[in-house]
Amino acid sequence: MDSATNPNIIKKDPVPVTVSAPSSTGIQQGVGESPSSSTSPAAPSRYESQKRRDWNTFLQYLKNHKPPLTLARCSGAHVIEFLKYLDQFGKTKVHMTGCPYFGHPNPPGPCSCPLKQAWGSLDALIGRLRAAYEESGGRPESNPFAARAVRIYLREVREGQARARGIPYEKKKRKRPSVTTSAVGVNVSAVAATQVVDYGGGSGGTAGNLGTATTTTSL
Repeated sequence: MDSATNPNIIKKDPVPVTVSAPSSTGIQQGVGESPSSSTSPAAPSRYESQKRRDWNTFLQYLKNHKPPLTLARCSGAHVIEFLKYLDQFGKTKVHMTGCPYFGHPNPPGPCSCPLKQAWGSLDALIGRLRAAYEESGGRPESNPFAARAVRIYLREVREGQARARGIPYEKKKRKRPSVTTSAVGVNVSAVAATQVVDYGGGSGGTAGNLGTATTTTSL
């Protein structure tokens, strides 16, 4: 029987199919590329930009050194020499031993003591240069910025500035997550002990306050 004459047969309209031709932009970008992938790369972060500037400054320092130095011959002693060279651009007042404001955190008047680089700035600088050295192909075991002499020098600068400025550098307290152990009918909660180390500004000593571990058991 012809479907045109049978009223029980429901006619279905054909589903329209639209085929769009690829645009010239998609052809130029290639398969699998999105329009955003052809844009310029993202700008480096503030840390990366500062690390690059610090690295270029150090390389220029080696070039102007008398006699000139190469990166392969650079040692921890040369890094310390570079840090002392940067003191002339510092903005932190570090009181000398004979200054009446020695150890005074808030001096009431001016003095003739020199301006130097703050310990925190030098410590952050060494961290960036240590990373830049290894990113430039240097081996970690021969990294002059990780030399023991550099760490000792930074520690002496920290303690010396703490005494001179009367501002102790406190070590940040690390918080440890609490550990919970559960058993059948027994709940045990242990609070880990924390230790705070305070570097005194006057004598450079350390004082530790040890917390008390508390254990609670409920049946």
